[in-house]
Amino acid sequence: MSEEQKRVESGRRVVIVGAGMAGVQSAVALREQGFAGTLTLIGAEPHQPYDRPPLSKAVLLGKAEGSAFDIDFDALGVELRLGVDVTGVRPADHELDTEAGPVAYDSLVLATGAEPIRLPGSDGVPGVHLLRTLDDAERLRPVLAEQHDVVVVGAGWIGAEFATAARDAGCSVTVVEAADRPLAGALPAEVAAPMTAWYADAGVELRTHARVERVEPGAVLLDDGTRLPAGAVVVGIGARPATAWLAGSGIALGAHREVLADDHLRTSVPDVYAVGDCASFPSRRYGERLLVHHWDNAVQGPRTVAAAIVGESPAAYDPVPYFWSEQFGRFVQYAGQHAPGDELIWRGDPATPAWSVCWLRDGALRALLAVGRPRDLAQGRKLIESGARLDPTLTADPATPLKRAAAS
Repeated sequence: MSEEQKRVESGRRVVIVGAGMAGVQSAVALREQGFAGTLTLIGAEPHQPYDRPPLSKAVLLGKAEGSAFDIDFDALGVELRLGVDVTGVRPADHELDTEAGPVAYDSLVLATGAEPIRLPGSDGVPGVHLLRTLDDAERLRPVLAEQHDVVVVGAGWIGAEFATAARDAGCSVTVVEAADRPLAGALPAEVAAPMTAWYADAGVELRTHARVERVEPGAVLLDDGTRLPAGAVVVGIGARPATAWLAGSGIALGAHREVLADDHLRTSVPDVYAVGDCASFPSRRYGERLLVHHWDNAVQGPRTVAAAIVGESPAAYDPVPYFWSEQFGRFVQYAGQHAPGDELIWRGDPATPAWSVCWLRDGALRALLAVGRPRDLAQGRKLIESGARLDPTLTADPATPLKRAAAS
């Protein structure tokens, strides 16, 4: 960057809305890529910006007091405005509306993440909890410490992780799931089926085909008349992009109310970008628009946003989606994106502690689920990125390193 460019840049104002991973990494990436202007990071929560994965693990179990990012924001030249709600944006005026007054920007980054879906009829009922924020985790810590009977609504990733923590704390745990299996929205029946046994092995009662009729203090009532005692109810039935505040802004939203970003994470209006859980982006690799609610997307996307803001010409944003989950003593990882018509190949016996599943399309690896096989995941992710075609017979042999299954 020339001295003239630096002088111009020093007068520019970038405002980032959302102080989670995507927002914080956007600020870091901007400085790393030479942005010399004013950087303001606005967060709705009063806490120092923190990482979310430990909330369902160490923080929840009292093994850590928090998970604040180890970042010196003053040294980075980032102004933090915490505990501030953002109420709207006026792109034509290049102004953000907040409860503390308007904030002007030259470039705006939307990184507001996602918010948990609430169980209808549960608002205001004592003992009902969500697990998304540090405050949520702090409210749940004494529940686990006192070993209450816990009912978890939803057998998705967060439900399984919370059930794991509650059992580790000595609670009696029942998980209720409306679908016929855990992870019904993420995995096909034949892949999710072996995971059902994990619940019983951990001493957790899993009730599938179970719909909640209502929640009352001390109990969850199912639509079949079953009454489950519940000292606490934890709701984990999904999340939706936190974008309600964008109403009337002219910023285009998608079918899930997510911000529609392009392949450089630009929104439909000039000088506004979107990254992380609140935004979808077009993937050339998968031929569809992806909405990825996982930590890795919040880490990778900010580099593309920062490059676009400082005037670089970044490559199109087209990552291989990746996430992990620790549940019932197992480390579960997933990379890629599978579709119903993809060829499914097992690597190993799902009754054992370590196995994988590969999804191939026209011979090329498209996605991989690894349970206790991190090497499969690491090699598979690279094979997906390269578009490698695999030999199905070698792929199905768990003793053969996955990279050796690639056609030469």
